[in-house]
Amino acid sequence: MLAIRMQRNGRTHSPAYRIVVQESQRHPLSGRVVALVGNYNPATKALTLDKKAVEKYLANGAQPSSRVALILKKNGVKLPKWYKEPNPKKVAAKHADKLRKNQPKEAAAEALADEPKAEPAAEESASEEPAEK
Repeated sequence: MLAIRMQRNGRTHSPAYRIVVQESQRHPLSGRVVALVGNYNPATKALTLDKKAVEKYLANGAQPSSRVALILKKNGVKLPKWYKEPNPKKVAAKHADKLRKNQPKEAAAEALADEPKAEPAAEESASEEPAEK
């Protein structure tokens, strides 16, 4: 089965991606690419895309990755009916009731007022002991 995915290239901390058609079983960096259909630079949002080639491979059953599908959809490439969009991940805090933003404002102010202020203990201990020679 063919996959349309992004293949990273570019320098360290400066990525650029090739949009390639490749066997889905292969690793993106294996070098075995069926076709190069575009380039994407996330820093500048620059995109070059061969829409005819992409549509041809999609019509023949190539499965786009989720990120490539978003890029294709933004640029007017019609995705096939069989393509299912991935469900967005839902991240929930484990103890949401303990978060400061979920606390009432009065309770947060009281909690700050109830905290005892630390007094400098080092000054007292130095003044109590006289220096002996």
